[in-house]
Amino acid sequence: MMNSIFNPTENDAMIARINKLTPESYPLWGRMSVDQMCRHYNLAIAVAYGEQDLKINILLKLLGKMLKKKVLYGGHLKKESPTAKEFIVKDHSDLENAKAELITNFSRFKEGHASIKVMKHPFWGTLNYEEWDLLMWKHLDHHLRQFGV
Repeated sequence: MMNSIFNPTENDAMIARINKLTPESYPLWGRMSVDQMCRHYNLAIAVAYGEQDLKINILLKLLGKMLKKKVLYGGHLKKESPTAKEFIVKDHSDLENAKAELITNFSRFKEGHASIKVMKHPFWGTLNYEEWDLLMWKHLDHHLRQFGV
């Protein structure tokens, strides 16, 4: 059984992992720094909350729909997976502020399904609550594993 972003205990366990990130946390793969990763994931959460738009062309939308089941119901996300240009963070920021924002935003999922405001993801297409749950959990788990926590 997959862990759930909506389950308060499991959400808190993910937050405990976020709290283990330090300025010395170094990526095991990829080019993002730990503060950039926190901000990157905050932008991904903002899509679920209807606070971030993505400009996805029609070919990528078709690709997303074709890959959705494989990615969501397969194993871990692949290392070095492509990302939307809106999610690429180039500048640096204070890690503690980035972590605090990430924790605040991830904690909102404890409100349950009502926390999800967008049922049609710009890349993946229509997502039900279970699919949002899988996507958000797998994405954050991917990046926390990237930084060894």
